Amino acid sequence: MPTTYAYKVRDREGKVFSGSLEADNSALVANRLRQMGYVPIAIDKKAGAGVRKDIPIPGLSNRVKLQEVAIFSRQFATMINSGLTLLRSLAILSTQTSNNYFKTVIDQVRNDIESGSSLSQALSRHPKQFNNLYVSMVKAGESGGNLDRTLSDLATTIEKQVELRGKIRSAMTYPIMVLALVCLILSAMLLFIVPIFKKMYADLGGKLPAPTLLLVDISNIAVHGAPFVLIGVIGLVVAYRRWVRTPTGQATRDRLALKVPIFGGLIRKTAMARFSSTLATLLSSGVPVLESLEITSDTVSNTVVANGVRAIAEGAKRGEPLSFPLREHPVFPPMVTQMMAVGEETGALDSLLLKVAKFFEEEVQRTVEALTSLLEPLLIVVLGGAVGGMVISLYLPMFDIIKLVGNNN
Repeated sequence: MPTTYAYKVRDREGKVFSGSLEADNSALVANRLRQMGYVPIAIDKKAGAGVRKDIPIPGLSNRVKLQEVAIFSRQFATMINSGLTLLRSLAILSTQTSNNYFKTVIDQVRNDIESGSSLSQALSRHPKQFNNLYVSMVKAGESGGNLDRTLSDLATTIEKQVELRGKIRSAMTYPIMVLALVCLILSAMLLFIVPIFKKMYADLGGKLPAPTLLLVDISNIAVHGAPFVLIGVIGLVVAYRRWVRTPTGQATRDRLALKVPIFGGLIRKTAMARFSSTLATLLSSGVPVLESLEITSDTVSNTVVANGVRAIAEGAKRGEPLSFPLREHPVFPPMVTQMMAVGEETGALDSLLLKVAKFFEEEVQRTVEALTSLLEPLLIVVLGGAVGGMVISLYLPMFDIIKLVGNNN
């Protein structure tokens, strides 16, 4: 069984690099490093050798962020464009990354290339870090001899995805925080404040107003049924997550998500931006149309849109224009259908799809900004109304008590 060796080498310019390789002995490691153009300085058996690095160890993070993959792709493209070999570029990239798990993945990719695999084959062994879109574009770049441009396009595509996610996440952060604060305040009042007032009013006697009675009843349910409510909520969340993992559940969720007021439009625009950008990038990189459509259907985040993309692929197999099946899928706006039709007629489908993607990305940005400006005052009203309504309900009996005291005097 091959052993993992940690090494330190010096290149022709005198720079020192470190990394790891798998081999049967240290002599084979030294020979391989010399073939790569390095001068070995130190080769030592790595601690924990024999344990496969691609198996995540419990308690350690094995997550690679999209932003890290984008930076890797951008730097990789620059190095290849500068004339560096794949092996040397990967060795440098391995030393530069701060994510230890990603460093291990890059080392494994380099080892696979040394063993005779192509770059796309080596990357395909790590689907969590390099998806079908990434591998297919790299494969097309290898075939076309423009790997550096392909990697640069990949970096741009991933950066746009990260930027789009960031905008949506930033727009949703404030509403979620406010709703969490509302739930926290209301729970605290129902569990701790309302019971104090309930005891006080019970000692004073008298009939409580309807709003106060309703609030007291809700508080009783919260105090005595809190464990059951919590178990019920957890059960619903678990059941929902299992249901969503099924094809029927996922399709139903995605279909309903598109019908949600305001947010449904945002989800639709985001899906259109991702569909157009992904398909345009694949086509411009030289990936065959049917393969591009298959990868795009797996990449889009909504099942309804994915079904539309698969319908395009089925129509293309029958010799139909790509835009023809979209008429039966209203999730695709007329603009997308018409632009695809024009792109097919002019032979510039990829460039027109890039324009469509840019349009929807700008639409997403405008929608997010409008949502943010709309939700902020709305949530403040909700927070004030919820807390204010509870306070008023608690203090309503006070007015009757004051009247009684005044009449007695």
